[in-house]
Amino acid sequence: MEVSSQEHICKNCGNHFTGLYCNLCGEKVLLPQDRSFRTFLSNILIAITFVDSKFIKTLWLVVRKPGFISWEFAEGRRVKYLRPLSLFFVLNMIYFLFPTIQLFNASLRTQLNSLHGRYAVTGIVNKMNALGIKDISSFALVYDQKTTSLAKMMVIVFVVLASLPLNFLYRSRNRFFTDHVGFSVELACFNLLVNAILLTIVVNVFRLGSYLDEIVLTGIFIFTNLYFLIRSGRIFYKERGLRLVLKSLFMIIVLKAALELYRAVLFYVTLWSL
Repeated sequence: MEVSSQEHICKNCGNHFTGLYCNLCGEKVLLPQDRSFRTFLSNILIAITFVDSKFIKTLWLVVRKPGFISWEFAEGRRVKYLRPLSLFFVLNMIYFLFPTIQLFNASLRTQLNSLHGRYAVTGIVNKMNALGIKDISSFALVYDQKTTSLAKMMVIVFVVLASLPLNFLYRSRNRFFTDHVGFSVELACFNLLVNAILLTIVVNVFRLGSYLDEIVLTGIFIFTNLYFLIRSGRIFYKERGLRLVLKSLFMIIVLKAALELYRAVLFYVTLWSL
């Protein structure tokens, strides 16, 4: 008798069922081939290289056809794709392994060069006195280590901030709040992939670090996000023409403001947690 036609007792919930999967909790019957060396290697390959059809397909669509994944999820067609939030956390994990580009991770130096930098000095001095640290470079080491761990969780703050204006810009497009948030998650995935991970690879391979400053990074950020916003606006919001261009340009300003506000929140949370 084949294993798939035998009756089993679920190891997880104790339910009696026929087949390979429990009809109550979904637990799979563990077969001998599931313990084989071949399966072991296959699982490692998937874990290391993310060779998963949903992952690759979703990632490719975020770059090639921005807004399409958000559209599909808003319309209820979700089985064929990796959830945008899951994709976001995978890319977020990869980015924070090598956070060379100061996008969502913001070192003390980046914070001091931000718009709120002039107001941050007093807080830094007070915290250094409280910790008994006299050297700013020593404090920077402590701060940078702490802020990196916090930023991994707080990137979602940027996503929510970026989604808020969309509720007003596209209020006549029959979209709900969660649809706008989902769109912002896809936008964050695009930025993590293009403006953080891929840009980090290019900079390190071609040794372009000396050419990157805040002005160059801002230019890259504007150009790539305009591409995403215009393409995705046509697909997700069905916007066209000059209205789409103007709304996209306005969203660039919003994204820059959301990034600065996110960095400010990250700075004060990091300072408070030290």
